[in-house]
Amino acid sequence: MNKPTILVIGGAGYIGSHMVLDLLRANYPVITLDNLSRGHREMVSGGDFEEGDLGDPAILDRVFSRYPVKAVMHFAAWSLVGESVEKPLAYYRNNVACTITLLEAMQRHAIRHFIFSSTAAVYGEPQQTPITEAHPCSPTNPYGATKLAVERLLADVSAASDLTCSILRYFNAAGADADGGIGERHQPETHLIPLVLQVATGERDAIRIFGEDYPTPDGTCLRDYIHVSDLTRAHLLALEALLNGGGNTTCNLGNSSGYSVRQVIEAARAITGHPIPTRTEERRAGDPAVLIADSSRIRNELGWKPRYERLDDIIRTAWSWHRKEAGL
Repeated sequence: MNKPTILVIGGAGYIGSHMVLDLLRANYPVITLDNLSRGHREMVSGGDFEEGDLGDPAILDRVFSRYPVKAVMHFAAWSLVGESVEKPLAYYRNNVACTITLLEAMQRHAIRHFIFSSTAAVYGEPQQTPITEAHPCSPTNPYGATKLAVERLLADVSAASDLTCSILRYFNAAGADADGGIGERHQPETHLIPLVLQVATGERDAIRIFGEDYPTPDGTCLRDYIHVSDLTRAHLLALEALLNGGGNTTCNLGNSSGYSVRQVIEAARAITGHPIPTRTEERRAGDPAVLIADSSRIRNELGWKPRYERLDDIIRTAWSWHRKEAGL
């Protein structure tokens, strides 16, 4: 039986492009919609591509009229915390207002399955770890606040209509597709693992460590790193659950284990063979000491299990990609 067509919005970005690839591997017809303001056309591995903005109703109507879309995956939010603090109006417009435009178009075209890329930033400063989905949501920056606003929007729209949705709250996405064809490329780059690897490729002189006096074993922050392909596999499971009549769900996505900044650097040194110099600076405001997910809900409800549980394995896939990017 032919599989239904899936629209991936933001499918030229880091996580979205891996999602497109995994959908194609699972034999789904895929449409990518991306305005390429932050994505890269060459990262889209196949399917049909439509260049356009999520906030343009005419473009959405064109896409929904042209293709028999059954479900929508939304990866098009802006996600830089510092930028969100500086430009809150832009973040609310892109992340919230444009999602309203999308949901209105979905209603016009009777499309009722939605998967939303959310974030652990909705929790804010953790009261306890590991963090379950029942943890209070109190975001500390506009980025997290916009993601939480969309989560609440989806709950309200779902209660008033036949919309069914899966909300997946990511912790620290990392790594690259094991085949090496696509990977992480951000401008500017803010994620620790690619920043560390850019030192190894010669693109940076050193990696900055923001604070070494946290209440952790080595004094640096602990984070839960999840491989991007494990993220996309979770989306596939969530998609199949919705298509098979499942109801709304909200799930954390993490490995449920934490690695410190120092541990990431040491692992990268061993894998790359580069000394990777460091420079210690003052703590950044708003950096929690520990962020670790309790991902038991998605494991129990959807049978998800990460394949890349070891930090070394995550970094190796990223290193293969960054070496290629740097022409090494």
